[in-house]
Amino acid sequence: MSSITPELIRNCRRCAHALPPGALVCDQCHALVHSEELDRLATEAKALEAKGDFQQARERWLAGLNLLPRTSKQYDWIQEHALGLEVAAKNIRVSEPSDNKWAKRLGPVGPIAVLLAKGKTILFALFKLKFLLSFAAFIGIYWAAWGMKFGIGFAVLILLHEMGHFIDIKRRGLPADMPVFLPGLGAYVRWQAMGVPLETRAAISLAGPLAGFFTAVACAALWWQTGNPLWAGLARAGAVLNLLNLIPVWILDGGQAVLALSKVERIILLTACLALWLVLGENMFFLVALGAGYQVFLAGNLPPHPSRATTIYYLAVLTALGVIIKMLPGTGLGLR
Repeated sequence: MSSITPELIRNCRRCAHALPPGALVCDQCHALVHSEELDRLATEAKALEAKGDFQQARERWLAGLNLLPRTSKQYDWIQEHALGLEVAAKNIRVSEPSDNKWAKRLGPVGPIAVLLAKGKTILFALFKLKFLLSFAAFIGIYWAAWGMKFGIGFAVLILLHEMGHFIDIKRRGLPADMPVFLPGLGAYVRWQAMGVPLETRAAISLAGPLAGFFTAVACAALWWQTGNPLWAGLARAGAVLNLLNLIPVWILDGGQAVLALSKVERIILLTACLALWLVLGENMFFLVALGAGYQVFLAGNLPPHPSRATTIYYLAVLTALGVIIKMLPGTGLGLR
């Protein structure tokens, strides 16, 4: 196991706050002090994993432990992941002779059998039992409520929304679990945001509604192509749910994204929502505007710096969802 001695950093790279010697997390903005070095190690480790060099990948992951607080979820995740890589490295050393033996015994079908055996392990790693069972129950609820086709389609729309979050988290090198579904209530992706900058958290929160917009466009395109009202209903339901999810309150995606916005940017969001309400005639924008107005007066949770990128991202997704809803038939969720 190799380790890295933390570089002495006197000021937080994100907010310029003075740091005590040996600090790993900024007590002002809660950003990881050594985030750049951690990103570099994670990139190297993932590249080694892609090549199948699990032992070297394990060492790169473990090298970053000195750069993380021991109480953080990232610290626990790296230890757990390193253990899995160690097991994978041992399995490769043990299984390769065994695989060759079975390949010889089974003759022409031997390589296929070996591939299937390895594929089974990969599938179990990707699709954990909790994900599969909760998603099956999720489908069952909506199947019973709205019939097979719409029920399955609606569940898949929510799955794709959650995968938007999941993919955005993973591409940033952060640990995340596969989505868990709460039948009749919704779904969530569990990940650890400690030490992650507010702007990054906001982008991850908005990635779900962005994915929802693209799935709504795909369903709308199928409706325009086939004339089947099922696709129009799915497109509208998906777009409306993603728009409502952008209301900046509590645990909704909008409530997480708005934390990166300054007071002026929240006023801009409020004004834009009122304008979209008047132009598009969709009352849901008034609900988003109410949430934005509420956030304007919460001066206690304002970020240390404004985020123009988050403001543009937020408004772009809101507008895109509003336009696609306006172009579709029906009212409300379209569950008819």
